Amino acid sequence: MKDLKRLAFEQKKEVGLLIAMSVLKGAATIGQAVFFVLTVDGVFMKDRSFAEILPFLYALLFSIIIRSLSSYVIGRTGVEMAAAVKQQLRMKLIRSFAEDPLLSSAESHSGRKVSLLMDAVDETDGFFSKYIPQLIQSYIIPLMLLVVVFSQNWTTGLIILVTAPFIPVFMAIVGKRTKQKADEKMEQLNRFSGTFLDILQGLTTLRLYGRGNEQKEKIEKSSKNFRDSTVDVLKSAFLSSLTLEYISMLSIGIIALEVGLRLVVFDNISFFSAFFIMILVPDFFTMLKDFGSAFHTARGSVSASQLLNDELSKDRKPVVWGDLDLKEGQVPHIRLQRISFSYNSEFGLNNIDLELEPYSQVAIIGKSGSGKTTMMHIIAGLLPVMEGEILVDGRSRSDLSEDSWFSQLSYISQSPYLFAGTIKENIAIGTNREANQEEIAAAAEKAGISELIHSLPEGYDTMVGEGGRGLSGGEKQRIALARAFLKKPAIILFDEPTTGLDLQTEMVLQQSLAELSRYATVITVAHRLHTIRSSDKIIYLENGHLAASGTHEELASSFEPYRDLLPLQQGGALR
Repeated sequence: MKDLKRLAFEQKKEVGLLIAMSVLKGAATIGQAVFFVLTVDGVFMKDRSFAEILPFLYALLFSIIIRSLSSYVIGRTGVEMAAAVKQQLRMKLIRSFAEDPLLSSAESHSGRKVSLLMDAVDETDGFFSKYIPQLIQSYIIPLMLLVVVFSQNWTTGLIILVTAPFIPVFMAIVGKRTKQKADEKMEQLNRFSGTFLDILQGLTTLRLYGRGNEQKEKIEKSSKNFRDSTVDVLKSAFLSSLTLEYISMLSIGIIALEVGLRLVVFDNISFFSAFFIMILVPDFFTMLKDFGSAFHTARGSVSASQLLNDELSKDRKPVVWGDLDLKEGQVPHIRLQRISFSYNSEFGLNNIDLELEPYSQVAIIGKSGSGKTTMMHIIAGLLPVMEGEILVDGRSRSDLSEDSWFSQLSYISQSPYLFAGTIKENIAIGTNREANQEEIAAAAEKAGISELIHSLPEGYDTMVGEGGRGLSGGEKQRIALARAFLKKPAIILFDEPTTGLDLQTEMVLQQSLAELSRYATVITVAHRLHTIRSSDKIIYLENGHLAASGTHEELASSFEPYRDLLPLQQGGALR
């Protein structure tokens, strides 16, 4: 709750307005009671004329208007504060995910991230829109009312001081149970969101294996668990409200008895004071009851806040960039100097020491899970270096500007992403400059996709769906290659996309790669041995360690694990 309060009180303008409006509302409440009692006292006790009472009625109306307006401003300010803080929280989460998107995506389900961004952040709304405004009012208005009550009858003030603390004490007792139930509710919501999205994304697979009904029951069970958690929270809320009503009624009853005895039996208090006190006391306890309800709402917000804090407190080390520019058109010398990286202290790369010469063709091989793709992501600048350093032409890569580095790099993955738009737009995204039709057509020609594009009715203006919907895997790969040809990068990272393609498409892609490698350093994650025989350097990774490096001939003659893979070189794949 301290973190949420800190966020709330950072909104100084809103907090100042809440304090001012609370003072105004307290004054209007007292004024309303004063003029109402004066009106009643004048009509029934002093037999005043309507003309004499009329100023009191105008003042009463004015007090009611001021009280209503101040209540409206307080409510509106709370909503604006909640909107501002929720925007801050969402931006913090998005920045947290964006600082290290690859690592973030591997840590948890997409459904959980969506639930945090939407549901968990929205759960904090009540804390800022209800609890904080009510907290400020409860600090100011009851104190103002208590001072006025003491000025009229000190014994009533003492009774209030004795009975009022029962409300916060009970709030603390019930609040502890409420927080526990709210924690369970948020956990169930996150679990339900993650499960639902995961199953939704895998519907095709479930249908193919006939497991749809089983997963349907899983969703039903998860939703019922969330329903039960929500009902438990509501039970706590109803119990809290009922008990607060009992405490308030009992306290008001005791005060009414005391005031009545003094007015009727002992005759030592005036009608004005007695009636004035009985008008103010319900407002005093109503304010405390409202604070109790807001406190209950805040407990649910605290549970959501804990989930957000857990996410935001994760130690994500972003990729560090500087402001130096990489020389355009020059293929750099790259050195990995004792590089280490780990996924939350689990698998990673350890003490990688490697030199990549300009214009060289480098292949990275190893069994699945050996760290090939992780190493590519680190070289690309998509994952941070946790230990060691990457040197580019003798300078730390962290000194280079991000734009300068990525302007000289192309990363062609196994599943290149195509955006909803035209083929021309998807090729042109490969460069940050304005490319004309001739340049785009030349890039498509080199990538072997030109003939297909010309066969389409709308040619380069043909629309493709989100993710490349409407194109085959090989066609998407060739558009990705066209992007690289258009960009003319100095470094090409090639997470070999030929796996699973037909031989003709694979041949086109290999020829395109050979063309690209004439002007750049090419680093390839290899899954087929026959594609790496001519590499200048072959890197063999094993469990995140650099086990060996050298040419094909050197490894075949001196490194047994590589030699054992040679029977697979006729189109075989590393398993």
